[in-house]
Amino acid sequence: MLTTTHRGRFGRHDDLALRAKPGESLTLEQMRASLPAIFADHAHESRSTRYVHISTEDMLTELVAKDFLPVEARVSRSRVEGKQDFTKHMIRFRAKPDIATAFYETKRQVGDVSFEVLLRNAHDGTSSYQFMAGLLKLLCLNGLVVSDGEIENVKVLHTGNRQRQLNQVVEGAFTVLDQGPRVIDTVRRWRGVDLTGDDRMAFAEAARIVRFGDAEGKVETPIQAGQLLEARRYEERGKTDLWSTFNVIQENAIRGGLTAMGRDANNRPRRSTSREVKAIDGDVKINKALWLLAERLAEHKGAAA
Repeated sequence: MLTTTHRGRFGRHDDLALRAKPGESLTLEQMRASLPAIFADHAHESRSTRYVHISTEDMLTELVAKDFLPVEARVSRSRVEGKQDFTKHMIRFRAKPDIATAFYETKRQVGDVSFEVLLRNAHDGTSSYQFMAGLLKLLCLNGLVVSDGEIENVKVLHTGNRQRQLNQVVEGAFTVLDQGPRVIDTVRRWRGVDLTGDDRMAFAEAARIVRFGDAEGKVETPIQAGQLLEARRYEERGKTDLWSTFNVIQENAIRGGLTAMGRDANNRPRRSTSREVKAIDGDVKINKALWLLAERLAEHKGAAA
């Protein structure tokens, strides 16, 4: 019987999420029971007659038949009344052989990765079908979204011929899957890039702006860049290579829980704790930005592809 390792609940800003155990995948029945927005059989009433509705369920069926298995599913929380059953959702797929390899391989360590294909969609007009390349860091289950300007993302708009859309979505998944070797090679290169203390702090300072800055880049949080460099896992302590540094910064930025003393609007001392990033759009935006920062640092160190 399939069991999930994580199930979120709706809070004020939270998404709902399900993730399969290692060596397993999510079933349609399980996702249908917990995440009905994925299975909307028509578009939200706000959509015009030009909008072509193709259910995510149809996409799931097509992709599963091609041995893309869902390992995580997330649904955004909508503040608009009546839209919750049509809102944005994201599903992470892994090729069937890779799921088996990750399960039976016993020598994997924290920081090792598995390539994934991400599908983002909505039935309320807030998203096209979009495929992105991703990575899963094993053991800590930190999902990454990969974007370095050369790794192709695929969008399929909700317009045109329905069968052509179906074909484009399946082709899009394979297009992104083909990026796997390049992504894994990037990880290999980053493991060989040793960073100075100044390099690591510059990365953390930029990441602090990405995570906590406003539209103008202004940062008001008392949480400091150095806190993003504090490894949470024993295996990552003391490592200064780019890949390990990226792992540590990414986990601290996304998982939250960083605490620092600041002051409130009345200048009174106040303890501030960073929150976990659970929203689909926020997760994708931060992950992509951190990946690009790491790629630029690799170029600076002479380790670009």
